[in-house]
Amino acid sequence: MKKMLRFIANAPFAFIRALGLGLYRLAGWKVEGELPASPKFVVIAAPHTSNWDLPFMLGVALHLQVRLRWMGKDTLFKGSFGWFMRLLGGIPIDRSKANNVVAQMIEIYNGAERLAVAIPPEGTRAKVRYWKTGFYNIAHGAGVPIALGFLDYKRKVGGIGMMLATTGDYDADLEIIKKFYAGVTGKYVARTDEA
Repeated sequence: MKKMLRFIANAPFAFIRALGLGLYRLAGWKVEGELPASPKFVVIAAPHTSNWDLPFMLGVALHLQVRLRWMGKDTLFKGSFGWFMRLLGGIPIDRSKANNVVAQMIEIYNGAERLAVAIPPEGTRAKVRYWKTGFYNIAHGAGVPIALGFLDYKRKVGGIGMMLATTGDYDADLEIIKKFYAGVTGKYVARTDEA
């Protein structure tokens, strides 16, 4: 009886996962890497050059069986599709206010038993000269590792590479991160940032 109840409770997720993975494979994509052992971590979602990055990264999350959360501008959560964005793991962020998103996210991490939030370090799909430091400050402030998530459109592979424990020396840690992403190709190469 317990097995049957567990099956019924998990059936919607199992269906969504099977559907999502089927679509992921149908698009010709594969997943590399493993779910990190840490129950809490920040996922770098890079390179971020297209709206397609979110569904493909969610495909990676379905494959690894992790509930991946992500931050998006609050306008995505308004209107008739707001509920759907929240269902997909979205956390609305009001960019118009000078609120401290890093402090808020550290507090959320500190209060959670399990949490994985994907943060595109570019902060936008447009080309930027330097990455924003929010992903790093959140991970370091919350004392959680950074998972190097990636979408390589050239190889049609998404996944999670190495895990990095922050040292507090952003520049030194960024050098390690940049080496990892050096061979990863975004959907729109012209928008690839310089980190």
